[in-house]
Amino acid sequence: MPYSTAFGDHFYCQTDGRLECGHVFLAGNGLPARWQKQQNLLIGELGFGTGLNFCETWRQWRQQATPGSELHFMSFELYPMRADEIDRALSHWPEIDIERQALVAVWPDDPQGSVSLRLDAHTRLTIVCGQALEGVSDAQPGFDAWYLDGFAPSRNADMWSLELMQALYDKTVPNGTFATYAAAGFVRRNLQAAGFVVERRQGFAGKREMLCGIKPD
Repeated sequence: MPYSTAFGDHFYCQTDGRLECGHVFLAGNGLPARWQKQQNLLIGELGFGTGLNFCETWRQWRQQATPGSELHFMSFELYPMRADEIDRALSHWPEIDIERQALVAVWPDDPQGSVSLRLDAHTRLTIVCGQALEGVSDAQPGFDAWYLDGFAPSRNADMWSLELMQALYDKTVPNGTFATYAAAGFVRRNLQAAGFVVERRQGFAGKREMLCGIKPD
């Protein structure tokens, strides 16, 4: 179970992080149903961590997206892990062995700046290394969906600030969405203040709530 000493928190839930990804981030953003209708999808993520969310998303994308579709997954990460750390963490899930091996094979020795990785002919991964607010503010608009997966708001408040939520909103297409495991009151209020319509849903593995929402058209 990977643990961040910088933030004093685990990288994902201790029940099953891969299933949590499906419940919170994929289902919370209406995926994979949306990519069966949409040819090109840009997913943004706050906190790449071990790459688990990317690998599980890519796995489902490969299985269910329409032929010729393009997936661009852009993640903002302050402390990129090493390839061997990613490999060890993701080896827990044999379901994503193909994706894990492909990711580790192209992962740079020292990720810095904006790292663009081509995983296959239709899948691109971009890791923007550094502070999330700066990275999101500098990104081009056009995000269709967001995975808000920073460490717990109580341990990493900057990742859930109003300024960052506003930057996310500004870079999101009309009818674009977000999903997050977090349900703290100030997170919900910041998302609403930024302009998102926010909905509470049942959380994963007994957690009472999660949040998801949409940018109005």
